[in-house]
Amino acid sequence: MLIDSHAHLEMPEFKKDLEEVIQRAKEAGVDYIFTVGTEKRDWKRALEIAHSHSLIYAILGVHPHNAKEIDDRTYPTLKNLCRDKRVRAYGEIGLDFFRNLSPRELQIKRFREQIALAKELDLPIVVHDREAHQETLEILKSEKAEECGGIIHCFSGDYPMAKKCLDRGFYISIPGTITFKNAGASEEIVKKLPLESLLVETDAPFLAPVPFRGKRNEPSFVRYTARKIADLKKVPFEKLAEVTTQNALKIFRLKNPP
Repeated sequence: MLIDSHAHLEMPEFKKDLEEVIQRAKEAGVDYIFTVGTEKRDWKRALEIAHSHSLIYAILGVHPHNAKEIDDRTYPTLKNLCRDKRVRAYGEIGLDFFRNLSPRELQIKRFREQIALAKELDLPIVVHDREAHQETLEILKSEKAEECGGIIHCFSGDYPMAKKCLDRGFYISIPGTITFKNAGASEEIVKKLPLESLLVETDAPFLAPVPFRGKRNEPSFVRYTARKIADLKKVPFEKLAEVTTQNALKIFRLKNPP
């Protein structure tokens, strides 16, 4: 049993063969997939997919790339959609100072606002942090994000940052990049982190693990990430799958599937 804690099945890359992708995930032992709608055009599609497949749940929010698109209708719309029982978290939200597709100060403002909205909705948050580690930590602290908790998605910080996130009750989610040859720093962090703090994800269609690097990623590939982490932690694959699954069930407030 595995859980892909972060994918984007509503994206165009899956338009032609979504059912086949979901079937392959089932056959690979993936019991739940969380599909993340990161902008207005994707929210309803993510919910439609979640309502059409018992193993799929939705996560909705505004990505930092799209922070500049937030207007007076955005948050009321999200409030309404996020009250759907198929929505299990709010996100992905945060900061991206690598691409800077929205102004930095606006990203910061919208990040704070969306943490507050997640608290109001009683949902954990899924955090995007790219080359904004210190700012992310400062906002999580000042906004008391531990009150809602959540996940640091596609973790790219160092061990001290990871430790501070754990201290605030957050989980660290590891993507397929852990299988890359240049993942030495990430490998050392994973070795140090307690298994009870880890989740696995694909971020599909992005970041396909070895041996599929460079191709479209999909939820069935999460097993390659899990196997790599099991090797690094020196635990059986079954143990890694069991613990990361329980971690995901806990943060998303779900029971074991039948």
